[in-house]
Amino acid sequence: MIAVVTGASRGIGRGIALRLALDGIPVAINYNTQQAAAQQVVEAILNAGGRACALQADTGNPSQVDALFQQAEDRLGPISILVNNAGILRRGSLDDYDPAAMSDMLKTNLDGVIHCTRAAAKTMRQQRAGAIVNISSIAAHGTSAPGTTWYAATKAAVETLTKRFALELGPSNIRVNAVAPGFILTDMVDPATRETTIQTMAAKAVLGRVGQPEDIADAVAFLVSGQARFITGQILTVDGGRTDFLSH
Repeated sequence: MIAVVTGASRGIGRGIALRLALDGIPVAINYNTQQAAAQQVVEAILNAGGRACALQADTGNPSQVDALFQQAEDRLGPISILVNNAGILRRGSLDDYDPAAMSDMLKTNLDGVIHCTRAAAKTMRQQRAGAIVNISSIAAHGTSAPGTTWYAATKAAVETLTKRFALELGPSNIRVNAVAPGFILTDMVDPATRETTIQTMAAKAVLGRVGQPEDIADAVAFLVSGQARFITGQILTVDGGRTDFLSH
């Protein structure tokens, strides 16, 4: 098995790449701008005895995506696992809708999933085997977090595409699922408000803590494994039991 993980230079993507490598899966670390960070992930995998490479591509650009997958296959082998993790958040609400910010999110959060899935499906269809996991967000399910309205819309679209792609690719024995993380503590959390943010978000989860990248990585590792061989078209929520939802 060979995996491509998009947006894998840091945060959740980094955690996923390291976790898959721990299972002995060679990983192509995709990055857009964080070259040094991506190379650090590769070095960590190589030092642990695994195989990995860092490949630059803007996942919202179809020609760059095609090149990404060709390079991954040339360096590691046929792709059988894709984790669509690359995503961006531009905050906004109904009163300050920014079309340019929405366009940026749609390009990365939605178009990127489409382009990468199409590219990966070519090889997976030939092999008649594959596993795709899209990283969504509980924002798509109706959380009360302010400023995430438009981001939530893009992630809701990702979850719909997850089910539609599962329908389209299932006959080729390609499974498509999604993981919807809750609040995950990464280096992108503002250091100035880090402790307050942790306390606030932990109080919204019945488990009483915030998530770590490893929590998401373990869920992804399960979904791409043989243990999940009869699971497709599903959205797995990994949020510690968040309670701030509009659930009806």
